[in-house]
Amino acid sequence: MRLLLVLAFLAVPVLEILVFVQVGQAIGVWPAVAALVAGSLLGSWVIRREGRKAWRKLQEAMQTGRMPEAGAPGGALTIAGGVLLAVPGFLTDIVGLLFLLPFTQPLIRVLGARFLARRIRAFAEKSAGPGLGSPFGTPGSPFDALREQPPGSGPVIHGEVIRDEPGGPFTRDSSRDLTDR
Repeated sequence: MRLLLVLAFLAVPVLEILVFVQVGQAIGVWPAVAALVAGSLLGSWVIRREGRKAWRKLQEAMQTGRMPEAGAPGGALTIAGGVLLAVPGFLTDIVGLLFLLPFTQPLIRVLGARFLARRIRAFAEKSAGPGLGSPFGTPGSPFDALREQPPGSGPVIHGEVIRDEPGGPFTRDSSRDLTDR
């Protein structure tokens, strides 16, 4: 995956230059530059508008003590589209417009959710290690044995309790185990 990202960061600028040259030959250099500037200005406007809207919704939710709305993926797609429009280049402008158009946003949202689900699943399997099971509680997890025991029937852990009370002395007692307290 890292190699793919490195190749994308190397290939996208080269492709953008090639497309700019082709568009510049077709419509002229100054109209091509004007189109890139217009796309960047549109992207900046979208970012500013959506950012303000998201910030306002977050502030309202915090003041009323409730969770922010579930419409965050749409706002995130719109901001991502604005960022792609703000980046100079015709290819990024096309992808940014796909992120902004109302009839393509649901498709991109579904594709993004599938991609993220695959990445999370792969990460969970990779981080579980051999014989440990998934960290998300699938069968074979090291916590299965703890779930099957009734509360309070686990192992006794011997240790030392140190209480630091303001204005009072330290109380240290390591002779009794923690279950006797």
